[in-house]
Parts: sequence; C-alpha cells; structure tokens
Amino acid sequence: MKYAIDLHIHTCLSPCADDDMTPNNIVNMSRIKGLDIIAITDHNAAGNCAAVLEAAGGSGLLVVPGMELCTADEIHLLCYFPDTDTAIGFQEQVFRNLLPVKNREDVFARQVYMNSFDEETGTEDRFLIGACMISTQDAILMARSMGGAVLPAHVDRESFSMLQTFGFIPEEYGFKYLECSKDCNLDSFLQEREDLGHRGFIRSSDAHRLQDILERESWLELEEKSVGCLLDKINGIR
Repeated sequence: MKYAIDLHIHTCLSPCADDDMTPNNIVNMSRIKGLDIIAITDHNAAGNCAAVLEAAGGSGLLVVPGMELCTADEIHLLCYFPDTDTAIGFQEQVFRNLLPVKNREDVFARQVYMNSFDEETGTEDRFLIGACMISTQDAILMARSMGGAVLPAHVDRESFSMLQTFGFIPEEYGFKYLECSKDCNLDSFLQEREDLGHRGFIRSSDAHRLQDILERESWLELEEKSVGCLLDKINGIR
C-alpha cells in the first residue's frame, strides 16, 4: 500500500526552526495535510522525538524517530531509528563528538525541549547546527548497527550534500534511496546525473516552518504502516 510521507521535519529543538514547530503543531499540521507517516529529524539531536510520538498517539499518524546528522565531512545524513530509546542512544554518541561550542541564542536561536503538551522542559546549550566529529562512513555504520536506516539528505543541493561534497554517491555505502528536496525537478536532475537513475528517491520538506510540511505529494509503498517496515524499505530489505 502507498503511504503519504514527509521524512524530514524539524522541531523547535533545531535552532533554525520556528518556535511554533512544537509537537502538537507538527502532528496537527501533518494530519491536516493528510500525511500518513512523518519523521522528526532535528539537527544532531533526537530529544523531541518522544514528545512528538506521544502527541501523535491514537491519531493514526505514524511518527518515526530520527535525526539530521552533520558529519565530520559536513554531509547531512537523515538517520532513522526503530524507537526513541535507540534514537537517544545514537544522540549520546553524537553529543560526545560535537565540537565544544556553546549555542549563542543572541546569534542563532533557542534550542527548546518540549513535552507532548507543548510545554517547554528545557533548552540545549550545545551548538547543534555544527558538524559532529564522526566520519560519514562511521556514522552510517553506527546507525545501521543500531537497527536504523540512513538517507543522504537533499542530494540535489549545493550545501551539505553527499553528492556535492564527494562528487558521487559511494557504492560501498549501499544506499537504495536518496533524498531530494521539496522543490527538486527530479526529471531534470536525473538527466544531468544519469549515474543515479538506479536508485529510488524520497522527496521530503526539510520543514522548519509549519507551512512547509508536505501535502500528500511524496509516497512510499510499504507492506504495512510500521516503523520497522519503513526502515527495511529504506535499507533495501523489502
């Protein structure tokens, strides 16, 4: 069955996201737009995933815990996990490898933790939007070893893209799918990069504002609507 997806959404824990990217606002907007599955992918952090999952409880919206990791190569990877505990375990490894830089709220913005009632529970003083000192290869191996799945983020962009940084997508990484950005003209893009035509593409919003969350325009066929089935699909198991 085909499901409407948006697998790249930021909460107010990401310093570049709007303050109204709260758990309930994200869930309600995703439901208004008719989505079946979303993923929460804050920069180098997974601390708001549990709150969004709880806010979505009983709504029929499937929420996948994840993270948008910036590797030591300054490549953005979308990492998805089977549950919030695993996502937090991955976050612990990432936090150990962040540069010792504090977030400056006067320059960037507050990095806010919330509960499922959209109540602020704290702020993060680590600088989340910087690079983590884990290599791209090691990050992929670590996420997969924890039962997760990985997508190279927005490969059609010039910044923080594996394609732009390496010039190609290494075959040894074993990617079955790549992410393209919301406004990518995929046909034109693939005319220029015929070497990528054997891979599937997943279009996501990279939403930092509620209005940017996708409508029912990106689809993925799954045997069932479950996190496990989605991870297997991305990993090429199903």
